[in-house]
Amino acid sequence: MKRFFAAVLAATMGLTPMTVQAEADLKSLFEREQVTLSSLPGRHLKSMLTESAPRDRNRPKSFSYSADWLDNQPKAKGDDQFRCLAEALYFEARGETVKGQFAVAEVIMNRVKSARFPATPCGVVKQGTGRRYQCQFTYTCDGYKDVIAEKKAYERVAKVARAVMDGTFGALTGGATHYHTTAVRPKWARVYQKTARIGVHVFYRHNYRTASAD
Repeated sequence: MKRFFAAVLAATMGLTPMTVQAEADLKSLFEREQVTLSSLPGRHLKSMLTESAPRDRNRPKSFSYSADWLDNQPKAKGDDQFRCLAEALYFEARGETVKGQFAVAEVIMNRVKSARFPATPCGVVKQGTGRRYQCQFTYTCDGYKDVIAEKKAYERVAKVARAVMDGTFGALTGGATHYHTTAVRPKWARVYQKTARIGVHVFYRHNYRTASAD
């Protein structure tokens, strides 16, 4: 009976029975899809729709390594790990360019990802603190009290820390886990691989790399 009516409709509209049948099949498929989507919980449907669009978290369209970009960002907030990273940037790199500050933050986060170092920003920054000549970041064992006196500088580096922890920037240092200023030449720099020079800092990584740690 369906085929008969399909043939009659095809003759009336100048279509072949095959074309009409194909349209009927598509309509049926569409109706089933509608029923399926309607039965999904709202959050599942939203997840499907958002995952279909490509996500590029590495760098927002408006991103730039500039003070203007930082000044246009909201005040940075976060937990203890965020504060450890922000303070490290303040004491280690507040006089650097914005790009240089991002690079230093990247080194700290590269260490967090490496099995050779502590697994948190606070752990990385405070590694060796209190042991003479063993601290990883000079300001943690230079004998001076860590006082944040330049509020504006801290607010800016805090925004850098927030952006780095959120993953909203591109890689700069080639996987570096070490750096030093151009004013010094530590012994370890002779055996590590140089990856970049940004501002007054030179960046390095181990000559060997493994699947579990870079």
